[in-house]
Amino acid sequence: MYLPALIMIILFIIYPFLNGIILSFTNWNGFSQSSDWVGFDQYSRMFSDPITWVVVKNTLLYGVGSTILQNVIGLGYALLLNQSIKMRTLTRTIIYLPVIISPLIMGYIWYFVFAYHGGALNDVLMFLGFERSNLLGNPNLNPYIIVFVNTYQFVGIAMIIYLAGLQSISKDYYEASNLDGASSWQQFKNITIPLLMPSITINIVLNIIGGLKLFDVIIALTGGGPGNASQSMSTFMFDLYFKRQDAGYAATQGVFMAFIIFIFSVAAFLYFKRKEVEA
Repeated sequence: MYLPALIMIILFIIYPFLNGIILSFTNWNGFSQSSDWVGFDQYSRMFSDPITWVVVKNTLLYGVGSTILQNVIGLGYALLLNQSIKMRTLTRTIIYLPVIISPLIMGYIWYFVFAYHGGALNDVLMFLGFERSNLLGNPNLNPYIIVFVNTYQFVGIAMIIYLAGLQSISKDYYEASNLDGASSWQQFKNITIPLLMPSITINIVLNIIGGLKLFDVIIALTGGGPGNASQSMSTFMFDLYFKRQDAGYAATQGVFMAFIIFIFSVAAFLYFKRKEVEA
């Protein structure tokens, strides 16, 4: 019964990954029938390339920044929607709705908000008498815009997971703490957060993995520019392979990205897993 799934995993995940590791030791251009084995030259090139550290910094910003915002905002939404409020189902649907949109389409939607020419935000600024603002062309600002768009789209997933976790916590704990005179903050800190830790673990790991491999939104909003200012490791790999015909170096960047994702996701999983308590 497991054999078909195992074959698919081997063909489409394990084999391409192992093949990518092999390619990282070559100078293959991505198109020719032959390539030369260059050993660790591509890795030496990667660690001495200043662009590598720009894209690593951006990748960590997208991963860590999106993770923090999605979990804080998602938990806030979940706490609100766990109350008996009007239109709770409609509100939950509206918050979750961006998740079902393709990230590439979501990026283009927000592009027409932030674009310098014809962007909705600049149209409003000009109507109010202000100058246009080239937000997407500002290398100090556009990585944060990407974090915002990614958070906006996927905060609904965090909300749903937290909401399921909150609804699984027995009300007996809160009733007992009320009898002991515990405040709302004490209940949140000593009951909600410890019993919600499995949901926190799931969200943190999913958000870190998703943020560190961010690609679609960056392509739609900035294309990695200006220059390499907003490149992630995923978009940099794309440029190396398809635009610069440097597939061997692209594979080296891919192996490094896989290593970073593995380290951060496993570390987060082990750390938060130890924080979980029995209900």
